[in-house]
Amino acid sequence: QVQLVESGGGLVQPGGSLRLSCAASGLTFTGYTMSWYRQAPGKERDFVALIEPLIGGTTYSDSVVGRFTISRDIAKNTLYLQLNSLKPEDTAVYYCNARGTLPTVLGRDYWGQGTQVTVSS
Repeated sequence: QVQLVESGGGLVQPGGSLRLSCAASGLTFTGYTMSWYRQAPGKERDFVALIEPLIGGTTYSDSVVGRFTISRDIAKNTLYLQLNSLKPEDTAVYYCNARGTLPTVLGRDYWGQGTQVTVSS
């Protein structure tokens, strides 16, 4: 059974930082593209960043490039998102996603329950 459990959200002032974590069980990172998405109140869920399964290449949305950093610890099966220079518009629920990429797990798609990030003075 696959589980993704996010943590690390909270209330932070503009310009501050947070580090989100996503602990994964029941899957192997090297078979999945791991991503972060976010959803603000009344808006659709938007892509934030991803890390590719084998080489670990990263991609970011234009709104967070240069401020957020996605990383992973394969040994711990944990995905991270470092959020720096936070802005009020970064306020959202942040979700971890695992999408099967290698042939043996192609088509599998899992989501965590989300962690709230609020940026406010």
